[in-house]
Amino acid sequence: MTQILSHDQSRVDSIQRRLGFEKAENRVHGSQATLPENTALRIGTGKYVVTVGLGTPKRDQSLIFDTGTGLTWTQCQPCIKCFKKNESIFNPSASKSYRNITCEAPQCSQLTSATGVSPDCATTTCVYGIDYGEGIFGGDDSSVGFLGYEKLTLSPSDVFPNFIFGCGINNQGSFYGTDGILGLSRDRFSAISQTASKFGKYFSYCLPTPQFSGKLTFGRGGTTSKNLKFTPSPINPKLPSFYFVDLIGIKVSGKRLPISESVFKTPGTIIESGTVITRLPSAAYAALRTSFLEGTNGSGYRTGGVSIFDTCYDYNTFDAVKIPAISFLFAGNIEVPINEVGILYFYSLAKVCLAFAGNNNASGVSIIGSMQQETLDVVYDIAGGKIGFGTGGCS
Repeated sequence: MTQILSHDQSRVDSIQRRLGFEKAENRVHGSQATLPENTALRIGTGKYVVTVGLGTPKRDQSLIFDTGTGLTWTQCQPCIKCFKKNESIFNPSASKSYRNITCEAPQCSQLTSATGVSPDCATTTCVYGIDYGEGIFGGDDSSVGFLGYEKLTLSPSDVFPNFIFGCGINNQGSFYGTDGILGLSRDRFSAISQTASKFGKYFSYCLPTPQFSGKLTFGRGGTTSKNLKFTPSPINPKLPSFYFVDLIGIKVSGKRLPISESVFKTPGTIIESGTVITRLPSAAYAALRTSFLEGTNGSGYRTGGVSIFDTCYDYNTFDAVKIPAISFLFAGNIEVPINEVGILYFYSLAKVCLAFAGNNNASGVSIIGSMQQETLDVVYDIAGGKIGFGTGGCS
């Protein structure tokens, strides 16, 4: 768990730097395709995994889906370095539909928007690089390889030829036994943009818990919530591929916290699946922490903090505990309650912590993490410029 939170903080730092808050140190049809999430791979990792098909013949690839990433990539043979070695590693030479993308192709010169790194060239083939941590290939999670075309299969009736993806031959990091990343950002290279001819840049998901299965749906009709409500999702020119929302406040135990809306609006708020723990501006986090402590008075013994958490409890001698309800407030008079599983982070019964953290920089962007999204229907209507939330999405 400590490693998960360390990787989470590296990702957050990278996002903040790209926004300038931290200095760098070194058309719609009615169709849909739904992919089940592998809950077992989610437990203990904070990541969410789906299986897609690549190549001809089709080879299944288990990919972490990531709304903060533009380029889809998977490990490929022959590997210079791979974090997983078995028969599932994709072999482009065994596929009848694989083609390299050349260095002169426009797709190569446009790649930086999806990866944040300028492409390179190996002989005549475009080379991508992507890093999820501290600086350019200074972090623990990264992939380098060849840019190519391949057939993407989401279902027997949802097949997309000439899908642009990264064929990674030098990969490192903690990708939890998966094969790579399924990029779901706004970027032109994302799986959402490349399947827009059929699904119209519309997708949804419900992130699972150990008790409920999840799903990722391309196109409309994937939600089960009857109380779905939408809030605007503006484009931020500094990070146009990320999904921003207008977070304006927080409630604890039904009471709105005394936080000025400008605390959230000035830096902005991102929602994404790749960050686990929600980050808040320091003033907002301080108000949340104070109210939460008041709401849990006498319910658990306070204990020392750990990693990014500073509000923790020892519940070893308690049969029942009181957890204050927490809700996010969004523009458009939208209130989204957080499921109980998204309020506390369990290291053990002796170390149960408030599952939020404050930004290092007081003016840093807020990030709504995956843990606080669990069991919600989250709907991305990109063409409509809005994001919807509904409760009970995984039931």
